[in-house]
Amino acid sequence: MFEKSRNLQDAEPMKKYMKDHFPFLGIKSPLRKELEKQFFKETNLLKEPFNQEFVLELWNKDEREYQYTALVYLEKSLKKLQKEDLHFLENLIVTKSWWDTVDALAPKPVGEIAQKYPEVIKETINGWAANENLWLRRASILFQLKYKQQTNENLLYQYIQKNADSKEFFIQKAIGWALREYSKTNPASVKEFIEDNQLAPLSIREGSKYLT
Repeated sequence: MFEKSRNLQDAEPMKKYMKDHFPFLGIKSPLRKELEKQFFKETNLLKEPFNQEFVLELWNKDEREYQYTALVYLEKSLKKLQKEDLHFLENLIVTKSWWDTVDALAPKPVGEIAQKYPEVIKETINGWAANENLWLRRASILFQLKYKQQTNENLLYQYIQKNADSKEFFIQKAIGWALREYSKTNPASVKEFIEDNQLAPLSIREGSKYLT
């Protein structure tokens, strides 16, 4: 289905936008979404139990659009995810890693599992926050991104403090993004945290966007 829609003219700029990390078929988002909708309707895959093998099959393909479809499938399968799926998600985070996949995996499927099975925070996600893999560290900072009032503030700040001295752009940006999002729920707390901690200028700038 995707192969028939390959567009070499569009594939090259899409590849360049992702810093040449991944090849693309050249299928732009509107068409890809139409094809995905058609595929899921024809296969009834969404009515079946969560299928790790399907996700892996897409993840192992070269072109990035396949990983995007895997992420769509994951998002449509959030309620089916079980505690045991977290290690599967961890493997996805560290495979073909870039912001476009990690930023979909962390706040959605990882965040869903951590809410349903909070024990995984101590068992697994705590380890991500100090892991040598920057994408796992980024995921630990971002997994509560959609929690709003349910955010474990102490945990968020603890993970940020563990990574506050990082020179990695993607860590500094994640810290700022997480603080900015939480500032919509608790601006006073975020303001105090920024003032009381040594954070990178990028993190401060991003985290302070909604603070007066």
